[in-house]
Amino acid sequence: MFDLSLTKLLVLAVIAVVIFGPDQLPRVAAQAGRALRDLRRLAEGAQNDLREGLGPEFADFDIADLHPKNFVRKHLMEGMDGDGAAESSTGVISQGLLLQPGETPPYDSEAT
Repeated sequence: MFDLSLTKLLVLAVIAVVIFGPDQLPRVAAQAGRALRDLRRLAEGAQNDLREGLGPEFADFDIADLHPKNFVRKHLMEGMDGDGAAESSTGVISQGLLLQPGETPPYDSEAT
């Protein structure tokens, strides 16, 4: 996700020592860890509340499906093979047709 290499982690550690000092760094790291743990607990609680509020008919509902990238991949790119999905990422969907860049939609005489 963040693509942190060993060099980047070392640079971040040096910056943290310079900013907070070696004596306060453990306290700051512990506070950051507690804050991250509390944030995760809050997010899990919100997800559980959402699942309980939706009821049993949405028992198989996955929160990750609400992310726009996952939603598009699941609902619009469904059924395309690997090559079609790569090509369709640059296409435009218009009137139920997948159009490649530069293509114009066919004329629909019933629409006008």
